[in-house]
Amino acid sequence: MSDTTPYVPPKVWTHDAPSGGKFASINAPTAGAREEKALPVGRHPLQLYSLATPNGVKVSIMLEELLALGHAGAEYDAWLISIGDGDQFGSGFVEINPNSKIPALADHSVDGEPLRVFESGSILVYLAEKFGAFLPSETRARTETLNWLFWQMGSAPFLGGGFGHFYAYAPEKYEYPINRYAMEAKRQLDVLDRQLAERRFIAGDDYSIADMAIWPWYGALALGELYEAAAFLSVQDYRHVQRWAAEIAARPAVIRGRKVNRSWGEESEQAPERHQASDLD
Repeated sequence: MSDTTPYVPPKVWTHDAPSGGKFASINAPTAGAREEKALPVGRHPLQLYSLATPNGVKVSIMLEELLALGHAGAEYDAWLISIGDGDQFGSGFVEINPNSKIPALADHSVDGEPLRVFESGSILVYLAEKFGAFLPSETRARTETLNWLFWQMGSAPFLGGGFGHFYAYAPEKYEYPINRYAMEAKRQLDVLDRQLAERRFIAGDDYSIADMAIWPWYGALALGELYEAAAFLSVQDYRHVQRWAAEIAARPAVIRGRKVNRSWGEESEQAPERHQASDLD
């Protein structure tokens, strides 16, 4: 017999105590600003407010890829939003993203008030359409790219908020949620492995915003850089994902983009703020 008393949910949930775990100090059941705090604005039209998490680096990689293609209009300022310190709840950030999640982008090149763009997938599509790059115009190819972009949006919460939380961040380890989300993480890796068995990149022969969205999560996982879970999930078994992950990791723009808004790790890999290309050299 188990000597653990099963949890019985109350009829009405109330936020009586922090839930525990790494982010307990900032989690709350309410939205909105918690303090008056304006955002800095640099000299470039594009202002990025972010952190080098998997969601954050999608956009900095995209911007560096655009610059590598010669799109001078993609020059940008990147400002560090320290989510552990609650920067995302400042009034200026909430004005750009009412959901208080990174990344967020403000485009000052448009007429009138700066245009806010939030949610990483929306930012990738916005930049792809603004500069005419990394999103095909032909209907079938465009749709396939968007299929996989939105696959990532729907799938990654199971990897991050599910597996990552219970395996790496929860205050205690519990078998049921770890098993539940490990199974789903491996299923998702298998989805990608089957797709990449027949294609060089996620949506076809061409590198696209689908790769930029998926790689920071699943590429980093395959390369052993996420949650220290490579052995646990046997990521080496997904050989097509391994091939794809290594190829993208070697791209110069990806190497540069991963440094942006990073404030931990090797000093040579950090650029907490980025205002010019030399900040990443």
